[in-house]
Amino acid sequence: MTQAERLPDLAADAERVARGALAEDGPRDLSTAVSLPAPLATRALLECRGRLVVAGHRYAAAVARLTGLEVSWTVAEGRIVERGGVLGELRGGLAAILTAERPLLNLLHRAAGIATLTRNYVDAVAGTGCRLLHTRKTAPGLRWFDVSAVVAGGGGVHRLDLAHTVMIKDNHWMALRLAGRSLREALARARELGAAACQVEVETEAAVREACTAGADRLLVDNQSPDTVRAWGAIARELRPGIEIEASGGVTLDTVRTYAEAGADYVSVGALTHSVPAVDIALRVLSTAP
Repeated sequence: MTQAERLPDLAADAERVARGALAEDGPRDLSTAVSLPAPLATRALLECRGRLVVAGHRYAAAVARLTGLEVSWTVAEGRIVERGGVLGELRGGLAAILTAERPLLNLLHRAAGIATLTRNYVDAVAGTGCRLLHTRKTAPGLRWFDVSAVVAGGGGVHRLDLAHTVMIKDNHWMALRLAGRSLREALARARELGAAACQVEVETEAAVREACTAGADRLLVDNQSPDTVRAWGAIARELRPGIEIEASGGVTLDTVRTYAEAGADYVSVGALTHSVPAVDIALRVLSTAP
């Protein structure tokens, strides 16, 4: 596994995201201040209102910690919870619970939504050996958050940034032509600079052959049919045994298994993060104190 295929330690990122989420609500919670004149200790449950895959613990816990709350989780990340299930419990001041409620739930809603959709795709290709990947089509400022939710859903880590893995896409092909450089020269230079892997997007059979000859580690077959993925994959593996094939572009739950069965080692799906529906999780304050 390369550096680009591992999630980093999320502690600092969770702190950053949590502070930003809380800051969006302003310097004070005026609604709580006028509703609760005296301190009151209590607890609240995080309840599922639909079937989901759990994700986002670290980020939600950071919101709780920054508002002075304690959180205990009853279900681990990556587990499926049915409607009515309890994810965890918050304990502390009622004022803090009311302040933390929306930022904390927003993070859990998105994380569990991503994890749940990812699990659906993972289940769709079960038994094929194909791996589901995210893309860089993540919410601005939430790259690691979004990817950690994909991982909780059973997906794999793709490129987290531009610094470690080279991916020559269509506009890079154009840049090479304008600069008068070959793909072989570009990939050789990438390895000199310490690239963890060299991946190349291909749009024609000629590009497949050129990428294999140039030493690509993986071909990204974008916006092509499963039959094309199968055909180009066969050519690539004959020219460069061990090369990986990744399919991407418009892949849906209805079509993902077809791409896997066509020989794709990976399928990357932007929809896992760029347009995922949030799931419904509620915070219910209990009437009894801890």
